[in-house]
This record gives sequence, C-alpha cells and structure tokens, in this order.
Amino acid sequence: MIVARRFIVKGRVQGVGYRYFAIRAAAECDVTGYVRNLPDGSVEAVAEGHAKAIERFKHELARGPSFARILNIVEADIPLTGGYTRFDVTY
Repeated sequence: MIVARRFIVKGRVQGVGYRYFAIRAAAECDVTGYVRNLPDGSVEAVAEGHAKAIERFKHELARGPSFARILNIVEADIPLTGGYTRFDVTY
C-alpha cells in the first residue's frame, strides 16, 4: 500500500548535512517527496511510498548523519498526492 507521511525532525539537524542525508536515504528506501529546513531549526520531510519503505526511511531519519543530534521525530499521515517523481530539497 502506498502512503504519505510528514516528519518533523527536531534537534541539531540544520548545518550538518541532514537534508542531503535525507535525499540519499530516500533513494535507498525508494520514496519520493521533499525535505526542507524550517524557521524554528527543525527539518521537515514529506515522503510517499510503500508503507514498509516509509518505515525504513523513518528509521534512517532517526539515525541521521554523523554530526546531527536527533532529539525527536513527530510524524503524521497526510493525504497521498502521487505528484512527486523524486525526493529533493525544497525551500
């Protein structure tokens, strides 16, 4: 089943390569969507893909790159758009 999920990742996640880590993780997990920095210092990732792939992606987001420090991930199911062809950084 294809699902869509929004993740808000809190902690030291800006300025440490987190968005580019998320792009690599999305490619490995075969999910589409986007990642972006938020003004409060957190990172938002929106992903669409098979439910198991989304769970693997969440696990990778929780791991993060070596210089990141993930304190919390808030996730929510969102409506599926089917409009993403890849996973990329957005601003």
